[in-house]
Amino acid sequence: MNAKFGPAGSAESFRTMGYKKTVQMPEYLERMGLNAFEYQCGRGVRITREAAQELGKRSREKGITLSLHAPYFISLSSLEEEKREKSIEYILQSATAADAMGADRIVVHSGSCSKITRQQAMELARDTLRRAAQTLDQNGLGHVHICPETMGKINQLGDLQEVLSLCQVDERFLPCIDFGHLNARTLGGLQTEEDFGKVFEAIENQLGIDRLRSFHSHFSKIEYTENGGEKRHLTFSDTVYGPDFEPMIEWIVRKNCSPTVICESAGTQAEDALAMRQHYQSLL
Repeated sequence: MNAKFGPAGSAESFRTMGYKKTVQMPEYLERMGLNAFEYQCGRGVRITREAAQELGKRSREKGITLSLHAPYFISLSSLEEEKREKSIEYILQSATAADAMGADRIVVHSGSCSKITRQQAMELARDTLRRAAQTLDQNGLGHVHICPETMGKINQLGDLQEVLSLCQVDERFLPCIDFGHLNARTLGGLQTEEDFGKVFEAIENQLGIDRLRSFHSHFSKIEYTENGGEKRHLTFSDTVYGPDFEPMIEWIVRKNCSPTVICESAGTQAEDALAMRQHYQSLL
């Protein structure tokens, strides 16, 4: 059992501690007591192969596990065939960059269903992901896990059941369980240990124990609205919205899981990731 904890992108303390370039991230994370990092390609995959390889080399030296967030503009369920073709291309670009840095997980947003039924959106998303997996195989990247993410806005595709269904397209897919998103889209539905337990049990029941034990995760406290769900990311100092991380960590230990847990707090993601890692270590 060896869960990994780290930030998404650069926390504010990365700069205040004197670091400037992403290639210095592994040294910073080692100083912070963390062992994971999610490289952000939300606005496009722009990292060069050389830079990715250097980040990977330094990360391996410091024992940092890497993952990569694919572009936000991926649209698995678009009604436009051209947009879905483009999305497959973005997934290929993401997997190529991830592989260059030694990462084997890319996080992908699940899509939207603004003009169609959720069922129609799911059928399109499943088809796009199936083709994306074939494309990765054709390019020698079949070992890179696509991780469909649970989303925070109510009208987005990506509630827990939808993500687990998308992961059934290919046994190599791993769910990216964003607990802050789940809490936001259910308007505070993750309160008790039992609430979190239902998430873990659903993953195990639908995807099996192996994928439960190696799932990917995002965690942050998120402000939400009654009619829309997710509004904005907060820090762990928030006492209004939640969710609390302790029940998640307790279930990780109870189920003998080794997930990668990426913190997406607003500016304090490294410090908040450390709070989760310290709680995890205290329970071992």
